Amino acid sequence: MPSTPPIRSWFVGCCTLCLLCGVLGTEAIAAQDVEDADLAARMQNGGAVLLLRHAYAPGTGDPEGFRLDDCATQRNLDDAGREQARSIGAWLRARGIGRARVYSSEWCRCLETAELLGLGPVTPLPALNSFFERRADRGPNLAALAAFLKDQPQTGDPIVLVTHQVTVTALSGIYPASGEAVLMRRSDQDRASLKPLGRLDFGH
Repeated sequence: MPSTPPIRSWFVGCCTLCLLCGVLGTEAIAAQDVEDADLAARMQNGGAVLLLRHAYAPGTGDPEGFRLDDCATQRNLDDAGREQARSIGAWLRARGIGRARVYSSEWCRCLETAELLGLGPVTPLPALNSFFERRADRGPNLAALAAFLKDQPQTGDPIVLVTHQVTVTALSGIYPASGEAVLMRRSDQDRASLKPLGRLDFGH
C-alpha cells in the first residue's frame, strides 16, 4: 500500500434519512465530491469531529472469550492495517492536521490505529467501545459519548475518535469500511449534536 495514497472525499448534498439514534439526533447523508482542501479546512475551523473506523483487521468480531486487557485474545490489525493507519495520519498531516485530540475505543485494534496516526497522545474512551456483540451497551455507550462531546470546547485541535463500525453507523448513518472516516461537526448550540459533513476513504 503506498504511504501517501490518493484521497476521495465527499460533501453532504442533502439529508435523506433520519437516523434512529435519539441520543445524539444525527442524520444520515447523501454525499458528493468536494475538494480535499475544503474538507481539511473544515477540520481546522473548530467543532470538528472525525469518526474513524479502525484500520484493517482480518475477520469479524472477536474470538470467544476475548479480553480487553489481553490483545492476544482479540482480532488485531495485520501489517496492511498498520500501513493503512500510518497512511491516514500522513494524509492528514499533509493537509495541515498535525495534531488532534485523539480518543480511542479500548479494543487493541483501535488503540493501535490511533497510535499509528501520529497525531498526538491517545486517550482510551470506553464510550467508543464496540457493542457489536454487546448490544445492551449501545444505549449507555452513546449516552456517555454525548456527555463527553458536550464537555469538549469548540475551539482547539480537531477531535479524532477511533472506534468501530457500529459506533460510526449509529452516529452518522454510514456503514464505513475499515480505515474509513466520517467528518462530523458539533452544533454551536448543542455540542453533543453531530451533523455529518463528509466521508473519507483515504484512497483504500
